[in-house]
Amino acid sequence: MYVGKKITVSDINFLASEHFVSFTEQVDENTTGVVTDSLGHKIVPAGTVFPSNDSKAKGITIHEVNVSNGPQPVGVIVEGWLLSQRLPVLPTDEAMKAMNSIKWRDIQTNDEPSEPDTVK
Repeated sequence: MYVGKKITVSDINFLASEHFVSFTEQVDENTTGVVTDSLGHKIVPAGTVFPSNDSKAKGITIHEVNVSNGPQPVGVIVEGWLLSQRLPVLPTDEAMKAMNSIKWRDIQTNDEPSEPDTVK
């Protein structure tokens, strides 16, 4: 596992409940949903549908992962309550059906955070 210098990230909380089940999966730069940040790092954002946003979906990544230096482990939520509107990319209908142990909750407009949660 590659460990780099400490950085600060900012994530929107997409969990609707504190209870969830996740399993470790391996992601790399070819994973669906990888983005490149301003420093050129290849990032799998938290909230990415894994492994793809279609009928093959297994779950939702719980943490942001830098895959610039090779494959990395990531927690994938396979059961729990999530807020789909807060994910970086909305899951397709077929992905939601494939992830049948994940329940989706709609959020109210007054439930939106004014700023992203900051993690150091």
